[in-house]
Amino acid sequence: MQAEGTEGGGRYAPARDLDRPGRKSKSQILGVAASRFGLLGAWAGLIAGFGFAAPDTFFSATNYESIFSTGAIFVILTLGVLPSLTAGELDLSIGGVLGLSMMMTAYTNVNLHLPLGLAVLIALGVGLGVGLTNAFLIVVLGIDSLIVTLGMGTLLAGLAYAVTAQPIFGVSSTLINAATYPIFGLQPTVFYAIGLTAVMWYIGRYTAIGQFVLFAGAGRTVARLSGVRVNAVRVGTLVAGSLVAAAAGVLAAGTAGAADPTAGPSYLLPAFAAAFLGSTAITPGRFNAIGTFCAVYFLQTGVAGLGLVGWSGWVDQVFYGGSLIVAVAMPRLIGARVAGIRDD
Repeated sequence: MQAEGTEGGGRYAPARDLDRPGRKSKSQILGVAASRFGLLGAWAGLIAGFGFAAPDTFFSATNYESIFSTGAIFVILTLGVLPSLTAGELDLSIGGVLGLSMMMTAYTNVNLHLPLGLAVLIALGVGLGVGLTNAFLIVVLGIDSLIVTLGMGTLLAGLAYAVTAQPIFGVSSTLINAATYPIFGLQPTVFYAIGLTAVMWYIGRYTAIGQFVLFAGAGRTVARLSGVRVNAVRVGTLVAGSLVAAAAGVLAAGTAGAADPTAGPSYLLPAFAAAFLGSTAITPGRFNAIGTFCAVYFLQTGVAGLGLVGWSGWVDQVFYGGSLIVAVAMPRLIGARVAGIRDD
């Protein structure tokens, strides 16, 4: 779905940023602060609630290590989808990219006995190829991004099964150590996720590239007239997102020490729930890296807590789906609040 000629915001852009200059009343300042940090407050509420319900298990070091380590792959994958969302494109193929790159890492390393470095390059090549194909179909041929990436994600899920319908075990210990060898009690993937979050926050907030992506999503006609190479920006975001998803697949193979052809699609809904939920925090109205990081761990905390109190399985999907609905609705509410502040 395109945002062509949309001057007030891309089709997938959340409500406008509340970070505006000018003097504000005390109530306005409190309202902006609540918008920025409301998700953090909800996260703290989850921790307090589950801690009260299951204090012995929820507040254990093992539980927190599990929450942060499990969520790291989701953080990396979700960060990969932010640029395309900001540019007004919807990439539903990221789960398929993760799944196929995960399978190719294990298959080439274990079944074909290729060196780990070459196996990783092949897996990243999958991401590059998918990103370029998506970009050609969406940007050059003008096909709706929803249709292209939905079809591509389904195709990739099928290809993951075509590699082999059975899980593959025995991934190189080097990759396993790179993904799981504990550092201060946490898996290295957590620190990879933190590093990527910092880099993407800086790029999105303080560089020309980040501003070009934002302008392209906010209004393509105006962006073109301002000298932004909109199509190049769109291509870049789609390719970058697929590459990050492929890297997440490689790390997922290392984290599990194996690859499962069914794994990829299960990452899609949580990633988009976190991306939209994150756009309501820190910089409300914009997809942003720090908000995404907080949103992923808000969701992971909820899922872990529900499991500890005896609700698991189907509740996970309900929690993710409900969070996505709330996350999509929140920007509308934020936008209405901004309009109210302006009218005041």
